[in-house]
Amino acid sequence: MGRLRLHPLYSAAALLLATAGAHSAGFGIIENSASGMGVAYASGGAAAEDASTVWFNPASMTLLGGQNVVGAINAILPSADFSNNGSTFADGSALSGPDANSNTPALIPTFYYSGQIDDQLFVGLSINAPFGLVTEYNDDWVGRYHAVESDLKTVNINPAIAYRINEHWSLGAGVSVQLLDITLTSAVDFGALLGTPGSADGFADLTGDNYNDLAFGWNVGVLYNVDEHTRVALAYRSAVDQHVEGKADFRVPAAAAPVVSTGAFTDTALSADVTLPASASLSLFHNFGPLDLMADVTWTQWSSFQELRIKYDNPAQPDSVTTEDYRDQWRIAIGERIHVSEKFVLRTGFAYDQKAVKNRYRRTPRIPDNDRFWLSIGAGYALNGMLSIDAAYSHLFVASTKIENTFESSIPELNHTLKGTYDSSVDILSVQLSMKF
Repeated sequence: MGRLRLHPLYSAAALLLATAGAHSAGFGIIENSASGMGVAYASGGAAAEDASTVWFNPASMTLLGGQNVVGAINAILPSADFSNNGSTFADGSALSGPDANSNTPALIPTFYYSGQIDDQLFVGLSINAPFGLVTEYNDDWVGRYHAVESDLKTVNINPAIAYRINEHWSLGAGVSVQLLDITLTSAVDFGALLGTPGSADGFADLTGDNYNDLAFGWNVGVLYNVDEHTRVALAYRSAVDQHVEGKADFRVPAAAAPVVSTGAFTDTALSADVTLPASASLSLFHNFGPLDLMADVTWTQWSSFQELRIKYDNPAQPDSVTTEDYRDQWRIAIGERIHVSEKFVLRTGFAYDQKAVKNRYRRTPRIPDNDRFWLSIGAGYALNGMLSIDAAYSHLFVASTKIENTFESSIPELNHTLKGTYDSSVDILSVQLSMKF
């Protein structure tokens, strides 16, 4: 697994993200609450059932009186099996190695608070993980030159404020500080550099974080109460520019000494810049007595992620570049909540989550992204006037995913092609405890 090295100042926050799995498009994470998951996150920023609305739309805090606290644990259980179908070395010969799977489970904790100052002013805090990624394969699998381990962790700390203008309109805004830690590993085909592809594998271990250059973002939201039964919410979250610094460790086989003599593939510092995408959402809520209906449409500006370029301090080591060429992406969700009694609610939801990657040529084994369909169920029970517990389950149906990605290198001998198919699905379980006082 990834080697997460933290400055002591950030260790407490990082405990909120033991591992992360990307199960929205790209490497986004939408798993933020059990109450939201039960309706496939169709609740968006309009339902405002609990303090998790601080993340989705801070303006909706005005629907929550008093003080509210939410803590949730989300368990992601992926299944992704890869079958090779004609992978080749750069010279066109067959690339050998076993098929693989990447079934690493993940736990994602989240925390939210909202508090009422007076009839018009509200404050809140959201701590969660909006982006993350864990994929891990055996060191000898057929795609080892493209990826072995990919481990990206984020922690987003987001204080927010909301103001109720009148009975119809509320506004909200927040700022975020975002921590990021990343590990990327892969095999290096030194055999290809010596004229015999696959005969002498080495290894590259790249690690980095943004702890010396923290990233910041902002978000705004508006809530319109049409009447006591219907409301509309609109929210926007800014892009976040990340600057990562770290190091590259290379393991070089003895036979590759002539390659290392050029100065390349020696341990060195590294840096990378990446923009995590902006997003906007429109949410609707309507109450029919014991039945609540919800819908949400979210746009994410994944087109900001065009390439992953890693720069090395060693001038003899050329940049590592992966062309991502992502496109903007949409997620559409509908859901319902049934109030069985004053204490017990049932939830169901369905969502279509569009892929961000354009095609199989740009898809990589680090992020084998594809369209996914969510089917969710959940329930909530009020233990008393202060405490309530919620649980939810989602199954994500993922279409069969083809990949035909050619490794990008300034050294032509390393431009191997990984070709095959992923068969994937995801199960997600979420449990949440909420407190009102």
